[in-house]
Amino acid sequence: MVSFDNTELAFAHQNDSDLKRSKWLFQMMGNTMMLKFGLKAMPLAVRWKIPFTNQIIRNTIFKQFVGGESLQETKDVVDKLARHKVKVILDYGAEGAGSEESLDHACAEFIKVIDYASSQENIPFISIKVTGIARFNLLEVLHEKMNLSEKKSILDKYTDALDMLEAEEKSSWMKSMRRLEDICECAKSKQVSILVDAEETWIQDPVDAITIMMMMKHNQVKAIVYNTVQLYRHDRYDFLYESYLHAKENNYLPGFKLVRGAYMEKERARAFSNNYPSPIQPDKTATDNDYNRSIKFVLEHVDEIATIIATHNESSNMLVCQLMKEKNLSANHPHIHFSQLYGMSDNITFNLAHHGFSVSKYLPFGPIHEVIPYLLRRAQENSSVSGLTGRELALIEKEWTRRKSKS
Repeated sequence: MVSFDNTELAFAHQNDSDLKRSKWLFQMMGNTMMLKFGLKAMPLAVRWKIPFTNQIIRNTIFKQFVGGESLQETKDVVDKLARHKVKVILDYGAEGAGSEESLDHACAEFIKVIDYASSQENIPFISIKVTGIARFNLLEVLHEKMNLSEKKSILDKYTDALDMLEAEEKSSWMKSMRRLEDICECAKSKQVSILVDAEETWIQDPVDAITIMMMMKHNQVKAIVYNTVQLYRHDRYDFLYESYLHAKENNYLPGFKLVRGAYMEKERARAFSNNYPSPIQPDKTATDNDYNRSIKFVLEHVDEIATIIATHNESSNMLVCQLMKEKNLSANHPHIHFSQLYGMSDNITFNLAHHGFSVSKYLPFGPIHEVIPYLLRRAQENSSVSGLTGRELALIEKEWTRRKSKS
């Protein structure tokens, strides 16, 4: 049976120098004062172009969590992971700047990533953000108008919301939909699957609607398009169930990436400021319960649902392995895939790969100034998720001790 305790397997892809860097970095992230200083200083230093800033970032936190500044630079990482039977989800770190030109540029970059992924056997997925190809404020408007609709179906609400848009808003939105169509059509022709990232709750409804529309169109045979379900939201298990029923009624294969979530503190603060009920689960136990309930649900319907188990939680990953064994499902079942972020939870990723499970690393890339928001989220996540930094550091230290005892 798979175990996540084997650090020799977990860090076989890192030499001693890499391991020392990782150890130092997680020690820094575990230091509250150093972390707070770094979170404030890093974006300012990049913006002010302080000498050696990019070099320092590139050789530390960037190297730990990012594949490179360009598609070509990711190749070494992709090849290294392939040698250990770990696949890759490529993510171009585009955060929408808002102008039509920047949105067109992001769309073109996503298509370049698809083209590149299709030429690499080890890259079956890419990740996209709708906020990279559509204006954030327009998504807000659509979300608000969808909530004004009295219809029950999310697609009917979306149709009503479109009718409420001003002419200029509708024109801009149609351009965004054309970008999404181009991306999905390219992905289908190249047989590369697209994972649509989740967004903040106040823009998520239109993202869900258009992702469902793309699944209906492109997921007739294979899951080309996946939606992301954030289970730290208390309404997402029901959404998962309803999405499954819609797919069953409309004869397409739904794809779901199951995550716990990424915007908890921001969501709670906004709910408090605007005096509405928080969309977030009351506590971690409730989140864990819904996540594991979702795992059980998708595995009960494994022939009808394609799923990516995207979590750093050892218990949830182990639950999937146990259920697969109970159901006599092969470790590399085409509808079950595991994933963790590059630079984190290597004990999960590489031990799963060693036992034949289909698993990937989520690998962002892009110029340093463009991936700063991503790097800040990784640092904040490691500080805010209970025990995460400590777990990473303990595993690294265990492997370091093992290597030194053999030298």
